[in-house]
Amino acid sequence: MENPGFEKSKDDPPQYEETSFSSNGFKNGEHHDVRLSVVSAFGHNTLDRVPNIDFYRNAASISGHRAVRPSLQQLHNVFQKSGGLQNTVEEREAGNSSTLGDVQSVIPLEGKDEGGVVKFGWIKGVLVRCMLNIWGVMLFIRLSWVFGQAGIGLGIVVVLLSVVVTSVTCLSMSAICTNGVVRGGGAYYLISRSLGPEFGGSIGLIFAFANAVAVAMYVVGFAETVVELLKENNAIIVDPVSDIRIIGCITVVLLLGITAAGMEWEAKAQIILLVILLVAIGNVFVGTVIPSTQDKRSKGFFNYQESIAKENFIPDFRDGETFFSVFAIFFPAATGILAGANISGDLEDPQDALPKGTLLAIFITGITYLGIALCVSVTVVRDATGNRNHTITPGASCNFSSACDFGYDFSICQTTKCNYGLMNNFQVMTLVSGFGPLITAGTFSATLSSALASLVSAPKVFQALCKDNIYKGLQFFAKGHGKNNEPIRGYVLTFIIAVAFILIAELNTIAPIISNFFLASYALINFSCFHASYAKSPGWRPAYKYYNMWLSLFGAVLCCGVMFVINWWAALLTYGIEFFLYIYVTVKKPDVNWGSSTQAVTFINAVNNALTLSGVDNHIKNFRPQCLVLTGSPRTRPALLDIAHSFTKNYGLCLTCEVFVGQRDKNLQEISAAVEQNQLWLNKHKRKAFYTAVASDNLRDGAETLLQASGLGRMKPNTVMVGFKRDWRTAKPQDVQSYVGILHDAFDFEQGTVILRISQGMDISQILKAEEEMERLILEQQALEMEEDDFQMQGVKGFFRRPKKSSKKELTSRGFLNPPPIFHWLDSQVVPPQTYTIG
Repeated sequence: MENPGFEKSKDDPPQYEETSFSSNGFKNGEHHDVRLSVVSAFGHNTLDRVPNIDFYRNAASISGHRAVRPSLQQLHNVFQKSGGLQNTVEEREAGNSSTLGDVQSVIPLEGKDEGGVVKFGWIKGVLVRCMLNIWGVMLFIRLSWVFGQAGIGLGIVVVLLSVVVTSVTCLSMSAICTNGVVRGGGAYYLISRSLGPEFGGSIGLIFAFANAVAVAMYVVGFAETVVELLKENNAIIVDPVSDIRIIGCITVVLLLGITAAGMEWEAKAQIILLVILLVAIGNVFVGTVIPSTQDKRSKGFFNYQESIAKENFIPDFRDGETFFSVFAIFFPAATGILAGANISGDLEDPQDALPKGTLLAIFITGITYLGIALCVSVTVVRDATGNRNHTITPGASCNFSSACDFGYDFSICQTTKCNYGLMNNFQVMTLVSGFGPLITAGTFSATLSSALASLVSAPKVFQALCKDNIYKGLQFFAKGHGKNNEPIRGYVLTFIIAVAFILIAELNTIAPIISNFFLASYALINFSCFHASYAKSPGWRPAYKYYNMWLSLFGAVLCCGVMFVINWWAALLTYGIEFFLYIYVTVKKPDVNWGSSTQAVTFINAVNNALTLSGVDNHIKNFRPQCLVLTGSPRTRPALLDIAHSFTKNYGLCLTCEVFVGQRDKNLQEISAAVEQNQLWLNKHKRKAFYTAVASDNLRDGAETLLQASGLGRMKPNTVMVGFKRDWRTAKPQDVQSYVGILHDAFDFEQGTVILRISQGMDISQILKAEEEMERLILEQQALEMEEDDFQMQGVKGFFRRPKKSSKKELTSRGFLNPPPIFHWLDSQVVPPQTYTIG
């Protein structure tokens, strides 16, 4: 019969017709109905579809569509119940949903309108977005200055080094993206699901902040261009710096309005900006072959000249600039590679779109940067006055620059600050182009598109971080609005940060700040790929094969090295912030389990250490008590564990064991629940012990099984601890025989034996209840105090005011509770007289 939990999907196999071969097993020519959703590759009905990632999701996800699959226990009993599998499915649908599923489900909630959700393909969602973000403020405003300072030779190195860093990072990112489902959150999601919440939480905040500051950088670049136009027309509002601040703040408000309108409007705006930008780039190449006018010559543009190329090939660092300071200013131009990954939740197929679109964007933009830079560097001199009268007089000598060869004397620039040339004029692209206004439009397009992309990216990453609830205080920003779950609150926060940095109004100051944060993010992405590959986890099977773990490690080291070379104190500050956030998340221990590579490496290290330990011979100096504790009932377990905890001195192995007497199949569910519950209890009470349970027909056989099979290699119990049997006279003979038999079995297996006897008994459940009651009363009192504080803040003064501080001693003295005396189980004055050690 068909499982109604299965639904048709595009991944269903084709319909196979039933053949005579497949129907031979049925009498009188009967045929089974062939189900599209469960037909196998051989045309026979099965209980499951062919393998697909959607069929392996959590069957009890509370946040998304539940994949209804019967458990193995239900399959065993499926034909023993009326209704068979149909009832099983109904039970699953109405059953327990307590198991936490994915935070975001790929299949949306039932009843949600999918028709209004905007999804993008690899061109519109990744390629276009990455190119627009990489073709940013540096393309038209700072690229000529970079090549003027570093020269053509080192300028090419600057661009290629940026391309190498981003390409290696892209390969690592592609491997991580194709290893599983990619949800919203971009770099944060990739790092957190690979290295765990500690690394992901720290880099998530830094990366979101870097994107918010990037908005300010791009908007300041746009404002600089507008201020240059105002200067040419003598229309300065206040002064150049103040005008940059005014124009920048107005611009970011308009961009906020576009993003708040939704992703669909933002995507349409990006397409328009791309067209303008492509026309402007083509305009630069065309302008370099158009013969220069007298005005352009006076400003340093002489078309393609070999002498200019030779002169500009060597570096000429000025104003304290160095190779790495110039690289720090240029590198943000290459940081747009994660523009597509940052909206991974809005892509149709992130696993296919991200590698293809990002790598192609890096290649296209890298060629463009090199092409434009070379064209400008061989046509424009470093210094020019802009004065048409600064020509060489007949008979005069001039060796200042190659401009002398073309009749212009700019030697005054040696002593006076000139306003034109590669080193002095940030609007060189406008001078070189065929039609100047097009470059201005291209500059507007490049800066605004990059600012728009960063303004979208920062809130998306921040929202994903807040949804995971790693930082409790940021839950406010997790809420989304509209059909695309837009992070409106995140937009407002990003706007505030952007405005704060716009007020700096200095592009060369903002750019290095961003470089450090982005390089730190790229370093962790590369390290995530290396770490996952090194862990060799079965879950690490990326579909993208063009990566190498050692190349990823090289990329991580390269990013870290570049950070320190650019600015060592800023790098230390960045890593200091990361370390602080890492420690914070580690201490808080968020309740998440993402199957990180850190867990995989922990497992590998544990196995390797256990294997190494197995090859070490025992020695008296290294003897450790390794205790197997038969805990019995939950009421006596705490006392036994406290003694065992003291006995092993926190340095030995402690196994808490329980035998479930009865048939195995009837105890399976109880054992499964006990394992999880008791291990949580041990962790909560900070007991360094492991819990294990077995099912057996009688107590002695179960204990014998534990004695033989417990432990691993040298980490094997050498001491058995049991409680003293108090009901000798009333117990059944077989129970006494079983108890004594356990002691004999322990001796047979050459194990030490400890029998714990306490005169007051080991049932301390009443004491534990009293402690819990005391803790509950303290929490209630604190809640009342908080309510009173709220009333006082509103101007209402409580007539009855409780003291601000309370303690268990105060509660006890007031008569809230009078617990029985609590025994200190680790007190040597109490334990030894009632404890007998045999063996």
